[in-house]
Amino acid sequence: MNETQRKLTTIFSADVQDYTRLMGADEEGTLATLKRYRDAMSRLIASHGGRVINTWGDGLIAEFPSVVEAVRTAVDVQNELAGLNATRPTDGRMLFRIGINLGDVIVDGDDIYGDGVNIAARLQASAPAGGVVISNTVYDQVRNKVAVSFDFLGPLTVKNVTDAVPSYAVRIGENIDGLPPPPTEVPRAAAAVAGVAQQPARGRRRKLGLLAVVTLTLVAINALSWEGEFWAAWPLLVLAVLSGIGWARSQARIDKRIASLAVVALGFVGINLLSWHGIFWAIWPVLAIAVVAGIRWAMRS
Repeated sequence: MNETQRKLTTIFSADVQDYTRLMGADEEGTLATLKRYRDAMSRLIASHGGRVINTWGDGLIAEFPSVVEAVRTAVDVQNELAGLNATRPTDGRMLFRIGINLGDVIVDGDDIYGDGVNIAARLQASAPAGGVVISNTVYDQVRNKVAVSFDFLGPLTVKNVTDAVPSYAVRIGENIDGLPPPPTEVPRAAAAVAGVAQQPARGRRRKLGLLAVVTLTLVAINALSWEGEFWAAWPLLVLAVLSGIGWARSQARIDKRIASLAVVALGFVGINLLSWHGIFWAIWPVLAIAVVAGIRWAMRS
């Protein structure tokens, strides 16, 4: 009898959101679309060095020797399928959910089994339509190697797995209600996906550059028209608060709303200091903001 073989691999699990509804509306059309989309997915998986292990119903399981390539494939897949969906009516779009996990699995011929596979399937089930959710084991490997951002979702309970699995959502564009926006150009390879993903970072750098120019301009105008008052402090404070809120909303590892509330609280402190008359009145709005932030933190916990 052969000993059980095990290996560490990256498991890629995908299925269709609302597949039953789509089949009820148009069986033949849904099956044709599923085949077309799954063929596209299989092609992208192979191009990134992955292997499709199994397909059933509307689901698909694949594995990758590289964690980075698995995540790149997921982003590539969702972008390409978004392009295919752009030509379809909203209620006829076929949106896939993808879960990715790095784990130890049991090998049986061409199939794999075990908790590693179960976790990937659970992550996939928790993903929004058109979205990707990864485990913390995947996140630890790709966070500095893939040009996308991540949102921490908290621990995910998995049946028959003792400890909850911390999970992260891969941020693919600015989705609304989980629906991927129709792209103007559909990426066809990992390099194209990386280029699209880097656009927000370039945009932030441009905004920072513009902010620096505006700041220097205001200070220069104030200095050149000096009449004993540094009035430029007020627009600079507004710019600082807006920039702080923008920074808070771009963070993946902290609560965006709590961070934004903290920036607003600092804004009140700044207003108080710039208009100082001997009373620290900003303590009251700061206290109210702290209570709201504390309630949100407690609810998340």
